[in-house]
Amino acid sequence: MASIIDGKAVAKEVQKQIKEEVEGLERRWGLVPGLGVVLVGDDPGSHIYVKNKEKACKEVGIKSYEHLLPATVSERELLTLVHSLNKDKNVHGILVQLPLPAHIRSEKILEAVSPHKDVDGFHPVSQGMLVLGGDGFRPCTPMGIMKLLESIACDPKGKNAVVVGRSNIVGKPVALMLLERHATVTICHSRTASLRDEVARADILVVAIGKAGLVRGDWVKPGAVVIDVGVNRLPSGKLAGDVEFETAKERAAWITPVPGGVGPMTICMLLYNTLKAAKDSLQRER
Repeated sequence: MASIIDGKAVAKEVQKQIKEEVEGLERRWGLVPGLGVVLVGDDPGSHIYVKNKEKACKEVGIKSYEHLLPATVSERELLTLVHSLNKDKNVHGILVQLPLPAHIRSEKILEAVSPHKDVDGFHPVSQGMLVLGGDGFRPCTPMGIMKLLESIACDPKGKNAVVVGRSNIVGKPVALMLLERHATVTICHSRTASLRDEVARADILVVAIGKAGLVRGDWVKPGAVVIDVGVNRLPSGKLAGDVEFETAKERAAWITPVPGGVGPMTICMLLYNTLKAAKDSLQRER
C-alpha cells in the first residue's frame, strides 16, 4: 500500500520559507517582490486559478498586480501591456495566464516577456537555460514535482524515470530536470509503441497527458514513486488523475493524489520564482 505524497503539506512548508525570505528582503532592502498577472477573457478555470494565485501571494507578502483584459483585446494592446510591465520596477515577475484567445499568438506574447521576469519559465531563454543546466527560471509544475520527490527523500540518481507526456510545460522540462539529477529518462507519448511495458520499468513515474485513467494501476512497478499531474473532470463531477489511482496505490511505494498532490506545488513554485526574480533584480542593481 502506497504512502500518499501530500502536496498541500509540502507547499505549506515551502511557502513558510518563502514568507520568511520575503520579510527579510523588505526589512533589509525595502524591497517587496511584485508579480504582474495578466488575464485575458472570461475563462472560469483561469479566473479561479488567478484568484488562488492572488491569495497565495498575499499569504507570503508578495504584491500582486492584476490586469484583467477583455477577450476582444488586440495582440498589439496585449504586447504594449507586457512591455510596460517589463519596465515597471515594482513588478519582478510577469505571468500571462494561458490559454489566450485564438486571435492572439501565445508564443509571441510569451517571447515578449523579459527573461528576467519570466517566472513561468516559458521564455525560449529560460527553456534554453534549462537544457544547458544554467541558472534560469524553470517551469513551475516540473519544479514542484522535483520538490515533492525531495520531500520523500527520493533521489533520482541511477533510477529509471518514465515521463508520460511531452509538453513544453511539464513533460519535456521535468524529463530534463530528472536527467540533471542523474536519472535514466524515457519520454513516452501518444505514439509510444507499448506504453504498458515502458511504465512497468519505471522506478519514478510522472504522468502528464490529460486523459483520465490512461495509465492502468496494474502497469505500475511494485515500489515505484508515482507522480500524477493530470486533472480530469469526470461525468460525475469528481476530479481524477491520469493514473488509475486505487489499483496503483496497491503497488506503488509513494503516490500523489488528485486533487491535493502536484496542484498546490505549481502556485507555490510561482511564488518561489517571483522571490528569485526580486533577489536577482537586487543583484543586478548592486
